Amino acid sequence: MKILDKYIIKRFLVPFFATFLVVLFVLVILTLWQQFDKIAGKGLSAGVILKYFGYTTLMVVPQALPIGILLSSIMALGTLSENYEFAAIKSAGISLYRLLKPLTIFMIVLSSLNFLFLNYVFPKAYYESVNLLRNIRKKQPSLALIAGSFNSDIPGFSIKFSEKYGEEKNLLKDVLIYDLREKRHNNVCITAKFGEIKSENNSKYMTLILKDGYYYKDVIPKKYRSLINDNMPFINSHFDEHQINFDIGSLDNFDNSNKINELKMMLSLTQLKEKVKKEKKPFNKILIDAKLRYYNNVQANKLYRDTTVSKEVTTIKNVLDEFSNKNKIKILSNAVSNIDYSIKNLKSTRKRLKLSQGNINKYNVEYYNRIAFSLACLVLFLIGAPLGSIIRKGGFGVPLITAIVIFVIYHFIGVFTRGMADTGEISPLLGGWFSTIVMLILGIFLINRAIKA
Repeated sequence: MKILDKYIIKRFLVPFFATFLVVLFVLVILTLWQQFDKIAGKGLSAGVILKYFGYTTLMVVPQALPIGILLSSIMALGTLSENYEFAAIKSAGISLYRLLKPLTIFMIVLSSLNFLFLNYVFPKAYYESVNLLRNIRKKQPSLALIAGSFNSDIPGFSIKFSEKYGEEKNLLKDVLIYDLREKRHNNVCITAKFGEIKSENNSKYMTLILKDGYYYKDVIPKKYRSLINDNMPFINSHFDEHQINFDIGSLDNFDNSNKINELKMMLSLTQLKEKVKKEKKPFNKILIDAKLRYYNNVQANKLYRDTTVSKEVTTIKNVLDEFSNKNKIKILSNAVSNIDYSIKNLKSTRKRLKLSQGNINKYNVEYYNRIAFSLACLVLFLIGAPLGSIIRKGGFGVPLITAIVIFVIYHFIGVFTRGMADTGEISPLLGGWFSTIVMLILGIFLINRAIKA
């Protein structure tokens, strides 16, 4: 390795390690702050907190790495230009391509490591982090309830209260509970001035003791007719103390409404492709079932090929003219009913296909995005290096602002296009790669601009 190569790498590595650690620290703190209410004040041991901190750090490393590279490349090349070292190098006949060659090789290595990290370490860290959070939530389920809004995490109930207090945050004020276990009717309402939550560690049940309240229930008869003036029977009673047992086993179950958004982050690239294959089976089944249903509806099996030999065919201007008025009405009524039925089936099938295709798209987008994001180290370096030589500002101020603006643009383009790909507006391949392609084009433009400058 030549002296110049060693010098350039040294000038880059010094700010790189500093910026990477700073960015990593900031991202970890931001992530922990978002989950602060779920882990603070729950009597957790230092080991559990450190474990969650470690998982969070591993999760944000792939994001901190390209930001650190972008910032440090602007700082390093900006310092070289500001001190006229870059001008001296160019006057010696060394091109920008030659100057960036060792750093480009280093970026390719980092991109490869980032790819391996995203494929093996990140999914495992995400899985362990989510699992740990849910275990914490199950350990003290009373703290999962939020004051001032309806809490529907507990299956079959919707709970609201005005205040939560006490050392363990298990005492409630002004409790309102709707019993939703009868899925067709919302006919049971319980109110109480005070409530106390009791639960044991690792138990799948939680007990809520209500004090000084009312129990109200509409008695719905079997033959229910929704007439406005009907007087319906009901039960209304006051209680000094009432106890309700909740089954909270599902709070630690991954099979919920957020299943897709969580699990796709926990899978490696190979697992993502296998998941796409599995998701395509129900999609294909919906298509096959729809084809068979439409085939049977039109009675296509009763259609026969015309075998008449005569060239003279009697043309009937209006087939309905061959029937009486009474039969005409029946035929038209049946036709309208069949059309309405077919339209409803088409809408239902379209909705199911869209939902199934959306599931497939989410896994495909994650697959392509993970590959594209692993190249962010190289792509953002191709932006930061020429940009630093153009703005000719070292230090930390201007490079920091510039790096933040560029990465925010890169991030929001990615979020926007991935959202479009999830809904099927664009292909998953384009949705996963678009932001990286845009940044690559910008990097090529800046390199050409820096060479001409």
